[in-house]
Parts: sequence; structure tokens; C-alpha cells
Amino acid sequence: MRRVPPEMFRFTTGEKADLNGAVLDAFGVAGEHLETTLGADAVRERLRQVGWVADVDDAELHDALTRLVKWELLDVVHNHAENYRTAEEYERRNLQYSLTRRGEAALAGVRHALEVLASTGALQTAVLEAIADRLDDLCLLSGEPASADRRIFSTLRELEAHLEALVENTKAFNGELQRLLRAEGADLEVFREVKAATVAYLQEFLVNLDRRGQAVAAAVARVEERGTAVLRERALRGAELPPVAGGDPAAGWLESRRARWAGLRAWFLPDDGTRPRIEQLHDIARRAIVSLLQVLERINESRRRSSSAVQDFRELARWFAAAPAEEDLHRLWSAAFGLGPARHAHLAHPDPELIPSSRSWSEAPPVEVSALLRTSGRTERFTRTARVRDVTAVKAERAERARVERAELARAWRALETDGPVRLSSFGTLDPVVFERLLDLVGRALAARPDTTGSRRATTGDGRVEIALSPPPDERTAVLRTTKGTLAGPDYVVLVTAAGGVSPLPRPDAARREAAG
Repeated sequence: MRRVPPEMFRFTTGEKADLNGAVLDAFGVAGEHLETTLGADAVRERLRQVGWVADVDDAELHDALTRLVKWELLDVVHNHAENYRTAEEYERRNLQYSLTRRGEAALAGVRHALEVLASTGALQTAVLEAIADRLDDLCLLSGEPASADRRIFSTLRELEAHLEALVENTKAFNGELQRLLRAEGADLEVFREVKAATVAYLQEFLVNLDRRGQAVAAAVARVEERGTAVLRERALRGAELPPVAGGDPAAGWLESRRARWAGLRAWFLPDDGTRPRIEQLHDIARRAIVSLLQVLERINESRRRSSSAVQDFRELARWFAAAPAEEDLHRLWSAAFGLGPARHAHLAHPDPELIPSSRSWSEAPPVEVSALLRTSGRTERFTRTARVRDVTAVKAERAERARVERAELARAWRALETDGPVRLSSFGTLDPVVFERLLDLVGRALAARPDTTGSRRATTGDGRVEIALSPPPDERTAVLRTTKGTLAGPDYVVLVTAAGGVSPLPRPDAARREAAG
């Protein structure tokens, strides 16, 4: 394992860690503006830009710079090109500081650590599609002339960046997912919402994941058919690496590209025939969905479960069993049942006289608890059956009401039955009950289909009375009067008889009859 140089991150600890970090951050910001060296005054000015608002005197700043130089994070040189008018100005402006390689690495490491702490991993299918697109671009560029070397270089770096993003995001998301599965102390409502959203996110990610992975694997195979070694050589020419001291950087650059390509193959097209990591990601996502759903189910079950007397008494029994002394047992009994009787505290042995009162309850034989009490928390209660209601009066009342209704109906039919066809106007003045029966019969007849002669026939609901209704031969108007009002209408010819020609009713009043037509 490669070791981190000693004291490389020492500036992040100690009493002056904040000032040390701010000074290094000031050099990092200056580097972004292409300022490689800073004097003490410039460092103080840059501190304001990185958010350091506290006053820093010259001695404190000088100590901070000296510490960073001592830890080989900063380099200091004397600036002999300036003209200094006073000794004080020489002391302040003579020393020029710049970041060393170790300082750049330390600053980058801290920034990366802070980014990782603030970031959350994500499974983005767009990255898979971007990788496939860059591979297709490389496949096309490999057939173009040498002028495309720079484009090959930039496309290859984009591909590596997408692969790195895929790996980093997947690691971060998997770590976050495992922490989510272990999270038990969070608020249950937030816990449930976050896990439900994560399940939906994973399910969406798994859609067409196999197809996308196979597309990337096919693209890798196509690029390799063109020759990856040639592609890397052309990318190297397009990179236009600057010369560095100590050797040619091309070998290291090519080795880095080979390692990254091997990583790409491991994800989508392994050399040793093992399962691609993208498929392992598929399994991890599916297992996570199952685990999350199980946790959600347990949370929902715990919320739906009502208070259970069985669980309460079992837990209480465990407390009794774990009590260290008899005095503790009594205290527990008082705490559990002292404020009021338990539902089953009334239970006793079938023959309490067989058990001496001096015997401890823990040594006494158990009392049987009924299944109803254990399952529902209710006790059996045997009470007298309810009094049977006397319905004699109700039956007599209903029989009398039925008799009255039958009598009224018979009276109505007697008043309406005709010995032959009569005009509707012949009924004249009617009792309201009889009038309603007549209207019912006429309505039923009018709703029936007429025969070839235009007559209509209908019967009552019980089929006992039949009406034959014929159109009026003239334009006379029938006026029927009751105590509730008057009805006027066409003067139909009607014949009201018993169905089947046998009338159980008395003969109607002949004086009321009038010959039709």
C-alpha cells in the first residue's frame, strides 16, 4: 500500500488548523488565477477571498507560513528582482511563497474529502448511455486520418471521466444504501418516505439496465476490433504532453490509459469470463429493493399493530423471570398492577384452599387463562338471555290493518264494477280511495297496446279486476269529482269486471250505468 508522506495532512489538525487550511486554500484560489507565488500581503488579501474574516497580524501569518513551509506544503524563495526602499519593506516583500507538489496534493485531497462528505451517490443511466456514445465516437474516429488525434484524445478522456463518474457514484450510492438499510434511529415517517423513494429510484434504474449494459459491451468490442493500442498511441499524440524532468511521461500516460481500459472491460466485458460488474450492480439493486420493502413492511406492520394484551403480559413475564430478588418481584407487581386491576387479575385456582396462603406466587401452580382472554383481551361473561318480545299485539294489529285494507279494496271494486260498457263520466262523484283505484285502472289500460278495434285491456296487480277501455265515440268530456278536487278528460267507454268473468263482488248500482255511445 502506498504511504502518504508524513505531515502531509498535519495542517488539518491542531489549534491553528483553520488558519492553516485557509492559507492553503488562498494559494489554491491564486493558482486558479494563474498566480503561482504570493507574498505575505497577497496572502492576507487572498484570505479575505476564501472567507477568512478574522484579523491576522503579521506575526501570526508569518508563523502559519513558516509551519506550512516546514511541513513541505509551501516553498519559499527570496525575491531579488524587487527594489526595496526600507528594511521593513524588504522583510515584508522579500519572501515569496508557492505551493509544492505535496501542498497541491494535500489541498486537492482535502477538497475531495469535503466533496465526498457533501455529495450523495447516484445511479444514472445517462452515464451508461454517455459511455456507449463515446465508444461509438472512438470507433468512428479510429478510421479517420491523423488530424483526428486530438479529437481521439478528448473523446478518450471524456470516456474515462464518464467511467470514473459511474464507478464513484455507484460506490457512493451503494455505501449510502447500506447505511440506509442499517438506519434505525431516524424519524419513522422520514425513514419510510426516504426508503420508499429509494425503492422507486432503484426500480426505475433497473429498467432496461441489461440492454444498456449489453450496448456498452458491444461498443467496447467494436472499438477493440479497430485496435486499442493504436487508439492509445493516437490519443498520446493528440495529448501533446509537455516534457517533464526525470524522463518521458508517455510511458506512464499509456499505462494509465491501459489500466482505465481494463477497468472499463471489467465493468462491461471481463477478460476472464466472470460476470460483468454491471450485472452485479443489477443484483445489488434487486437485493436492496427486497430489503427495503421488507423494512417498510415491518414499519407498516408495527404501525398497524394495536396494543396486544398477549405481548404485554409476555413481556411482563420476562421481566418477572429476570427479576434478581423477591423484593424486586413485589415491586414489579405493584408497578404493573398497583394502580388498577388487570383484566385477568381476577383469575384464581379452581380450589384455592389447596394452596397455602404462605406459598409464594412464583411457586404456586399456574392459573389457566382462557383462549378468549389471550387472543382478544375479553373475558367470558355468562348472563341471562334477553327477554323474548311478545308479538301477539303486533300480529293482531297487522291482521286488523290487513282486514281493513281488504274491505276498502272490496268496496272500491264494488263501486267501480260495471254490468256493461259505461261512459267514464257516469262515475260522477267518487270517494278519494275509489277514485285512486279508478285512475290506476285507467292508467294501466292507457299504457297497454290497443287491439285492432282500438280497445285496450289491463288488469290490476293481483289479477282480480280487469278493465276494457275504448276511445270515446264523440268529443264529450268526463268530469270526475272527489272531495279533494275535480278531474276532467276524454269520456272513455270503460268496462270494469272481475278477471275471468266470475265476479266475487256484488252487482254494482244499475242506476249509475249508462249505455256507451
